[in-house]
Amino acid sequence: MKNSSLVLLFAMLLITVSCELKEEIDQVSQKSNAIEALAEYTMVSKQFNKASTASSNSVVLAEDTEMQAQLKNTSSQAKISVQPVGDSPWPILITVDFGNGITGVDGVTRKGKIHIESTDWYKSEGSIHVTSFEDYYQDDYKVEGFHIEENKGENIDGFLEFEVEIKNGQLIKPDGKMIEFTQHTSRTWIKGASTPLNILDDEYYIEGVQTGVSSKGVNYALQITSPLHLVLYPWQIKDGEMLVNVDGLNGIELNYATKKITIGGLSYPL
Repeated sequence: MKNSSLVLLFAMLLITVSCELKEEIDQVSQKSNAIEALAEYTMVSKQFNKASTASSNSVVLAEDTEMQAQLKNTSSQAKISVQPVGDSPWPILITVDFGNGITGVDGVTRKGKIHIESTDWYKSEGSIHVTSFEDYYQDDYKVEGFHIEENKGENIDGFLEFEVEIKNGQLIKPDGKMIEFTQHTSRTWIKGASTPLNILDDEYYIEGVQTGVSSKGVNYALQITSPLHLVLYPWQIKDGEMLVNVDGLNGIELNYATKKITIGGLSYPL
């Protein structure tokens, strides 16, 4: 009887240790998945921000007839064509053809086409610009989905604000793996608005939410808790913070000022 009790106790101890060990392994696995998913997030958000830049810049270039004439006479620039959608001056359809690859002033090599339907001038309050992609690549990353941008006018500080939505966003990596991405944000043009044809001096504040699915099927959602300060050249997020949920793992923080990801009290380089 005594031996039976000892065997039972030993078995219970093994079960307890096994459960605790499994829990620790699961926690490590969750953290590992979270880090991998967030690494992919930084990649996909960067690529979609660059696609947003290409779209916005193309609209501005399309509105400048003199610049259009210059672009038609050079093979080193994307070809921009503009045509009305109906009988009225607006909306218009802008097609930007990067051919087999053109490296822009921002250092990004783009190829393929983007199509933009604009309802009014880019700087006009209420104007909406819907971008779609046709065999479009940025540095060998294929970008798909819809980029929708609406001019909300000037804020109380006199800066132009845009509401930006990304629907059905997909980034296909050079190895063929796909990352899904959606976005509902506001973008405040804090620097460079007076020189719209020069994107190199542009800076923005970004607020809102972003969600997606990593190439391994891990779901993530990010809430911007302190505005992201985006600088287009050289491309970087100088400041800002985000609160993250990765497959149910809450309390993850991204801090762009310190360049760190914090998970459960432990910090990792961003």
